[in-house]
Amino acid sequence: MSFIKQVLAVFVAFVLFVVLGILIIVALFSSGKEDVSAAVKENSVLRLTLDNEIIERESDKLFDGLLDPRGAASKIGLLELREAIQEAAVNDKIKGIVIEIKFANTGIATWKELRDELTAFKKSGKFIIAYGEMYTEAGYYLASVADEIYLPESGMLEFNGIGVNMLYFKNLLSKIGVKTEVFRVGKYKSAIEPLVNDHMSDEDREQVHLYINSLYSVMLNDIASSRNIPLASLKNISDSMLVRNAHDAKKYGLVTNVAYYDEMLSSLKKKLTVEPDQEIDFVSYKKIIKGKPEKTTSSEPHIAVLFANGEIQSGKGDNETIGSETFCTDLRRLREDKNVKAIVLRVNSPGGSALASDLIWREIMLAREVKPVIASMGNVAASGGYYIAMACDTIVASPATITGSIGVFGLLMNTEDLLNNKLGISTDREKTGLYSDLGSLTRPVTDAERMIIQNEVNAIYATFIRKAAEGRHTSVETIEVHASGRVWAGKDAKENNLIDVFGGMNDAVMLAAKAANMGEKYALVYYPEQKNQALIALMNAFSDDEEAKIKTFGAYYTHFKTLQSLPKYQGVQARIPYFMEIK
Repeated sequence: MSFIKQVLAVFVAFVLFVVLGILIIVALFSSGKEDVSAAVKENSVLRLTLDNEIIERESDKLFDGLLDPRGAASKIGLLELREAIQEAAVNDKIKGIVIEIKFANTGIATWKELRDELTAFKKSGKFIIAYGEMYTEAGYYLASVADEIYLPESGMLEFNGIGVNMLYFKNLLSKIGVKTEVFRVGKYKSAIEPLVNDHMSDEDREQVHLYINSLYSVMLNDIASSRNIPLASLKNISDSMLVRNAHDAKKYGLVTNVAYYDEMLSSLKKKLTVEPDQEIDFVSYKKIIKGKPEKTTSSEPHIAVLFANGEIQSGKGDNETIGSETFCTDLRRLREDKNVKAIVLRVNSPGGSALASDLIWREIMLAREVKPVIASMGNVAASGGYYIAMACDTIVASPATITGSIGVFGLLMNTEDLLNNKLGISTDREKTGLYSDLGSLTRPVTDAERMIIQNEVNAIYATFIRKAAEGRHTSVETIEVHASGRVWAGKDAKENNLIDVFGGMNDAVMLAAKAANMGEKYALVYYPEQKNQALIALMNAFSDDEEAKIKTFGAYYTHFKTLQSLPKYQGVQARIPYFMEIK
């Protein structure tokens, strides 16, 4: 029976290997670049269908549509959208843009950066038309830049302000027998509050109230400018929720046309002088990007744009996390590469490990000694995300970026009651020293241990604000006024000297080029190299990689291995009589 299983396993692996090989060959042959002029027909329109999450950039296109079963429903890259819009502005065959806004999801800073790109596009004299059946607040923010905004009669437009709803788990943890122990510095450091509170603290409510109002003021100012509506009137429309249907939206000037999709197409055909029975030549952003010439290679002088996306952690990272080991290696290579004349660090991170953040900070400081390093903040660059950004020569951020949160916290959970009384699992321990099992999840923290951990958290915070003061060329006392874990919108962060200038990635790149004396013509190369997540998942499915399993189960990996081995505990065993973990 065992032999048959082995033969079948080899056969299945062989078949998968052949299939994967065929997919790779097909993808390689189909991924060749075609000239934009050949890919785009005369009198075309760039159609941006925003129907999924908008992320910083997309993964490797080699296996698009082959390994991703969702195909066109994959996540949308801000970088790719911006490049397509820039190409559309200079391509004479493209007459304008139609934005179809569905349920795209992203942060307000990303919406603003995309919106600013569309605003720049309008300088070309070409049109922008927006169509949506259900505009969210953020979706309408983008649509408001258009020359014409369409909404069907039965459609909806949300325009009543933004709010924050928080979930709190204190009572849940109490019911299942889990006690939390928090160590923090900064009264505004609210990341752990959902675990220890059942409502917003006064400090958290204060900071949330300020930053959501700041974010909304950014949106309202941009909308008022685009729609030519007085700001006070626009705020009253929102506060009173005067727009409750499509006709209200037209009445108050938020949309230009109450019309259906086919009516929008008919109007567009007239604009393009296309016959009513002819089809409009729409071109997708993916097609434009595919048709663009190959980007500059790393062997030529260039500005390196290094993406720091996701939570910060020790070890290796991936497309969605910042691993200090791999990220520091990337920074080191860029620092030593003579073809890299400047570095733009694109930060979109809520933070993470204090140790990993500090290691990355050190590598950025070393890079600064050799070449300019400019930070470009995306939707969020807070806590650890701010820690790595503050090491740069200049910090560029959107007024809608969420940043700051200069604070530190630690968290321990005591699961003794859950294990003993709820699950019937007993624990016991033996140790060589008084603090050998410090951080154990199966007993309360002692007063002495509590003091040790809190002192360590205090020390990390002191390091954080000292380095922040050095990076912002100010005193520790000044930084502390705006620290204590407080979150700021970019609009307020600039007033508090936590950032330098407003702008997006384009602005950061221009600053880097100027600092490196590269003139107006410069090349860009993006790092790190994107990996196709579908391919990685497929390869991992047939791997016994222990590191991958450790990453999945974290601190509980050894316990997982113990449970996994229980079926083998049959008959006479020659092994130690209990599981023992050395810490």
